[in-house]
Amino acid sequence: MNSDEVLSLYASVADITDQMLSAARAGDWDSVCTLETRCARHVATLKSGESPVALSGAARERKVAMIQKILADDREIRNIAQPWMANLSALMNSAGTEQKLSRAYRAY
Repeated sequence: MNSDEVLSLYASVADITDQMLSAARAGDWDSVCTLETRCARHVATLKSGESPVALSGAARERKVAMIQKILADDREIRNIAQPWMANLSALMNSAGTEQKLSRAYRAY
Protein backbone atom coordinates (compact mmCIF):
# COMPACT_ATOMS: atom_id res chain seq x y z
CA MET A 1 0.00 0.00 0.00
CA ASN A 2 1.47 3.37 -0.96
CA SER A 3 1.40 6.52 1.16
CA ASP A 4 -1.60 8.01 -0.68
CA GLU A 5 -3.64 4.86 -0.05
CA VAL A 6 -2.62 4.84 3.61
CA LEU A 7 -3.57 8.49 4.07
CA SER A 8 -6.87 7.87 2.28
CA LEU A 9 -7.70 5.03 4.65
CA TYR A 10 -6.83 7.16 7.68
CA ALA A 11 -9.06 9.91 6.27
CA SER A 12 -11.89 7.39 5.88
CA VAL A 13 -11.46 6.19 9.47
CA ALA A 14 -11.45 9.81 10.69
CA ASP A 15 -14.64 10.49 8.73
CA ILE A 16 -16.34 7.38 10.11
CA THR A 17 -15.37 8.18 13.71
CA ASP A 18 -16.77 11.68 13.17
CA GLN A 19 -20.05 10.12 12.01
CA MET A 20 -19.97 7.75 14.99
CA LEU A 21 -19.56 10.70 17.34
CA SER A 22 -22.53 12.50 15.77
CA ALA A 23 -24.63 9.36 16.08
CA ALA A 24 -23.56 8.86 19.71
CA ARG A 25 -24.46 12.46 20.54
CA ALA A 26 -27.89 11.81 19.00
CA GLY A 27 -28.26 8.57 20.96
CA ASP A 28 -28.45 6.57 17.72
CA TRP A 29 -26.60 3.50 18.98
CA ASP A 30 -27.66 1.33 16.03
CA SER A 31 -25.84 3.71 13.69
CA VAL A 32 -22.84 3.78 16.02
CA CYS A 33 -22.64 -0.02 15.82
CA THR A 34 -23.02 -0.07 12.03
CA LEU A 35 -20.35 2.60 11.62
CA GLU A 36 -18.06 0.82 14.07
CA THR A 37 -18.17 -2.28 11.86
CA ARG A 38 -17.15 -0.19 8.83
CA CYS A 39 -14.41 1.45 10.85
CA ALA A 40 -13.08 -1.91 12.03
CA ARG A 41 -12.81 -3.10 8.41
CA HIS A 42 -10.72 -0.05 7.50
CA VAL A 43 -8.52 -0.50 10.54
CA ALA A 44 -8.00 -4.17 9.65
CA THR A 45 -6.98 -3.11 6.14
CA LEU A 46 -4.51 -0.64 7.62
CA LYS A 47 -3.06 -3.25 9.97
CA SER A 48 -2.60 -5.78 7.20
CA GLY A 49 -1.49 -3.45 4.42
CA GLU A 50 0.31 -0.46 5.88
CA SER A 51 3.98 -0.83 5.20
CA PRO A 52 6.60 1.05 7.16
CA VAL A 53 7.05 3.62 4.40
CA ALA A 54 8.54 6.88 5.57
CA LEU A 55 6.10 9.67 4.92
CA SER A 56 7.18 13.15 3.92
CA GLY A 57 6.92 15.90 6.54
CA ALA A 58 3.52 17.18 5.38
CA ALA A 59 2.09 13.69 4.90
CA ARG A 60 3.37 12.60 8.32
CA GLU A 61 1.81 15.67 9.95
CA ARG A 62 -1.48 14.95 8.18
CA LYS A 63 -1.41 11.33 9.37
CA VAL A 64 -0.64 12.37 12.96
CA ALA A 65 -3.47 14.94 12.88
CA MET A 66 -5.93 12.31 11.63
CA ILE A 67 -4.83 9.83 14.30
CA GLN A 68 -5.24 12.50 16.99
CA LYS A 69 -8.74 13.29 15.71
CA ILE A 70 -9.67 9.60 15.61
CA LEU A 71 -8.47 9.16 19.19
CA ALA A 72 -10.29 12.31 20.37
CA ASP A 73 -13.53 11.14 18.71
CA ASP A 74 -13.11 7.69 20.25
CA ARG A 75 -12.57 9.21 23.70
CA GLU A 76 -15.69 11.38 23.39
CA ILE A 77 -17.78 8.45 22.11
CA ARG A 78 -16.66 6.43 25.14
CA ASN A 79 -17.54 9.32 27.45
CA ILE A 80 -21.02 9.43 25.95
CA ALA A 81 -21.44 5.65 25.92
CA GLN A 82 -20.25 4.90 29.46
CA PRO A 83 -23.29 6.37 31.27
CA TRP A 84 -25.58 4.68 28.75
CA MET A 85 -23.79 1.36 29.29
CA ALA A 86 -24.02 1.80 33.07
CA ASN A 87 -27.78 2.37 32.78
CA LEU A 88 -28.13 -0.66 30.54
CA SER A 89 -26.12 -2.77 32.98
CA ALA A 90 -28.29 -1.58 35.87
CA LEU A 91 -31.44 -2.45 33.92
CA MET A 92 -30.10 -5.88 33.06
CA ASN A 93 -29.08 -6.53 36.67
CA SER A 94 -32.48 -5.32 37.85
CA ALA A 95 -34.23 -7.60 35.36
CA GLY A 96 -32.03 -10.51 36.45
CA THR A 97 -32.82 -9.86 40.10
CA GLU A 98 -36.50 -9.56 39.26
CA GLN A 99 -36.42 -12.92 37.46
CA LYS A 100 -34.62 -14.58 40.38
CA LEU A 101 -37.18 -13.23 42.84
CA SER A 102 -40.02 -14.31 40.59
CA ARG A 103 -38.64 -17.85 40.36
CA ALA A 104 -38.00 -17.96 44.08
CA TYR A 105 -41.53 -16.90 44.95
CA ARG A 106 -43.12 -19.27 42.39
CA ALA A 107 -41.63 -22.11 44.42
CA TYR A 108 -43.86 -21.16 47.36
